[in-house]
Amino acid sequence: MEKILLSNGLRVVLEKIPTGRSVSFGIWVKTGSRNEIPENNGVSHFVEHMLFKGTDRYSAKDIAEQFDAIGGNVNAFTSKEYTCYYAKVLDEHLPIAVDVLADMFFRSRMDAEELAKEKNVILEEISMCEDTPDDLVHDLMCAAAYGDHPLAYTILGLKERLQEMTPDHLRSYMKDQYTIENTVISVAGNINDGLIELLEQHFGSFTNHGTAALLSPPVFHGELVYHRKKTEQNHICLSLPGVKSGDPLQYAMVLLNNAIGGGMSSRMFQEIREKRGLAYSVYSYHSSQADSGLFTVYAGTAPKQTKAVMELIKEMMYDLATKGLSEDELRKGKEQLKGSLILSLESTSSRMNRIGKNELMLGRHDTLDDMISKIQEVTMEDVDRVLNLMFAEPLALAMVGSTDKAIANVRRDDLVLLRTN
Repeated sequence: MEKILLSNGLRVVLEKIPTGRSVSFGIWVKTGSRNEIPENNGVSHFVEHMLFKGTDRYSAKDIAEQFDAIGGNVNAFTSKEYTCYYAKVLDEHLPIAVDVLADMFFRSRMDAEELAKEKNVILEEISMCEDTPDDLVHDLMCAAAYGDHPLAYTILGLKERLQEMTPDHLRSYMKDQYTIENTVISVAGNINDGLIELLEQHFGSFTNHGTAALLSPPVFHGELVYHRKKTEQNHICLSLPGVKSGDPLQYAMVLLNNAIGGGMSSRMFQEIREKRGLAYSVYSYHSSQADSGLFTVYAGTAPKQTKAVMELIKEMMYDLATKGLSEDELRKGKEQLKGSLILSLESTSSRMNRIGKNELMLGRHDTLDDMISKIQEVTMEDVDRVLNLMFAEPLALAMVGSTDKAIANVRRDDLVLLRTN
């Protein structure tokens, strides 16, 4: 991996993979729903959409045709802390990808007519999420965990706020957030020696400087949020504090997650789905932000089975709080994590994502050997430190379904008492 600064100070990270013929190219911007305020919630995602709606050189159709004509892919995504615009093309077509994405990045027209149409597209996207309870419950989970902190804001935004947004709102947001300091170019694949000259040509005139916003860390609330909706299943999320991005305990956290609900051999999948047949979908995951993290368990089950599923989840969490992981789970988890890590780095897209996100959010890069060594070095003491963090607060609980009887009386401090006594 190499890191290079363009003449204007813009960071470029690249990884040469000469054995293939593809190149993945990404523009990463350190801004997302966390950088918003209630009055403009959803603007980060709206900007992402509008950059595909045309420039003076390329219409929205032209942008799509440029990539279709060369057999490439172009897309973007917005998260709570960053936005990424990316393309994957054959190495010989990289100049086309850089040209089009740079034009979108710097010269998007933000046409009022196109904005009105795209606003309606996003409103439909929000409605689709609201009609998909197993998506909606994860947004509610953030509110249960973080209250009114910006990390609880939905990425898609609120309908009433989006209705009020104009091209000027989006341009102003971009001026504040789309700065040299907040931006990283990431490239992985069969790169030739002309890459830096190409990037200087398209990004060297970038002059928008700014000061990074001071973000306040969230406080874990451990609340209960219920959304009544007529559904065939109740959708439940249970969350506990996790670890922040780059934390020394991150690998211990991942190992814990994998054992609890991170795969088909995990405790919850085997007990709730395979052994008892009480849910089709049950899993856990860990999400990290710059200064916080969340460990979350999800289950979707019939209303008549919800109480039994909740009791099983709590039992397994009790067992985890009091006994931790077994030596066998730790050993198997390390092998699983090493294998999945190595396999995940076999594509240019995943490598571009890894080095881009690491530079943007951490400012540092571990080699594959470094990561494998850190996984291997995780001890039971590290796992215990993560458990102490997880069970230090009453759990947060969110549910979408027809009745809240199964969760209304759940004692959310039970796990705290078990761990501290």
